[in-house]
Amino acid sequence: MSTDEILPEVFLTYYRRLYPFKSLFNWLNHSHQPSRLFTHREFAFTLPGDIYLRYHSFNDADDLKKEVCKLNPERFEIGPVYNAKPKDKKTMRKTALTPLQRELVFDIDMTDYDPVRLCCAKADICTRCWAFISAAVKVLHRALQEEFGFKHLMWVYSGRRGIHCWISDKDAMELTDGQRKAIVGFLTVIPGSAKGKISVRLGSRALPPSLQDALDTLKDRFMSLIINDQDLFIHKHAWESLLEHIPSSSASELRDIWSKDVAKDSADKWEDIRAQAIKSGKSGSQQRAAMQAAMEDIILQYTYPRLDAEVSKHRNHLLKAPFCIHPKTGRVCVPIDPETIDDFDPEKVPTVQQLLDELDSAASMGGEGEGGRAEHHSDWERTSLKPYVDMLDKFTTGLMNEVRREKRAADTTW
Repeated sequence: MSTDEILPEVFLTYYRRLYPFKSLFNWLNHSHQPSRLFTHREFAFTLPGDIYLRYHSFNDADDLKKEVCKLNPERFEIGPVYNAKPKDKKTMRKTALTPLQRELVFDIDMTDYDPVRLCCAKADICTRCWAFISAAVKVLHRALQEEFGFKHLMWVYSGRRGIHCWISDKDAMELTDGQRKAIVGFLTVIPGSAKGKISVRLGSRALPPSLQDALDTLKDRFMSLIINDQDLFIHKHAWESLLEHIPSSSASELRDIWSKDVAKDSADKWEDIRAQAIKSGKSGSQQRAAMQAAMEDIILQYTYPRLDAEVSKHRNHLLKAPFCIHPKTGRVCVPIDPETIDDFDPEKVPTVQQLLDELDSAASMGGEGEGGRAEHHSDWERTSLKPYVDMLDKFTTGLMNEVRREKRAADTTW
């Protein structure tokens, strides 16, 4: 389904009847009563014809819904919380509007994995290459929780070829741009948006605990995904790139072996590399350590998360709101449970047309009363969107409970 196939009235019906504005408000606001976290929050809208409108802000969920239905955008984005209401920007001095708070966000795009996947390319994605995203989420979710102590991480499928992470902890909201950059730097091994050849070179060493934990997570996934499923090193150009990670003496010997036996698949080649590591161990601990480090580098090179760092570094960056419709696929941008992400299938995410058909089915069974097409804020409850909205609501409940606990603790201390 392309942009041209999604008619404006389809978007409008979705916004009027299905989009969970109240749930979105509660999540962003951390409370049921409007606060600066929402009223001073920037929203931006993308209209047909690549018209981009920034610096909108709203009083509550109904106010947001009214404007969204009026503009009927292809999508809308969420920005930072400012020191003043963004809608008042035109009446302020040019530099007066300053971002103060923002969720720490991460963006992983499947196109950054094009050099290491064979099943799809560019904007295409399938359940096989989704395994790269799944591996990335497992590594990042653990690191963000255990290394930084963040608790409130929400993962959202982008609707096409990627995933976003929103971290709503108070400490995350208040991070400066410099602190965000430092966190991204700590987590980055493979620069996702880098152009040209990317190569991990960590050297012969003991890995830091955070990277060792990632490696432990990725070892099995490297075997199942890169070696067995993708069979990535079956072609000469691919195994030549692989050999760039291997110490030169061993690489030369492996090149000779593989050039003579072109029938070897990726599993055979990886066993040859293992054999070289064992062989080098007989020559001395230094050579064995170099081969062991090379194998670790290879696993990280091909499976470690590839982050779009620019998305995360700046508080004033805008990111597509959950539950928007991706205009190229028609799929909804839905939350994902990181615990079950291996079972997630992007091709089974509900599309806007599917949801509207489900509403029509509900109406034909008398679910809408005499009005036939009455407008309800809870219409999503009668569609396959319900489990995803429930997931957001559950996440928000945990966030609000934390906010209340902190407030009670502060009141008690006072």
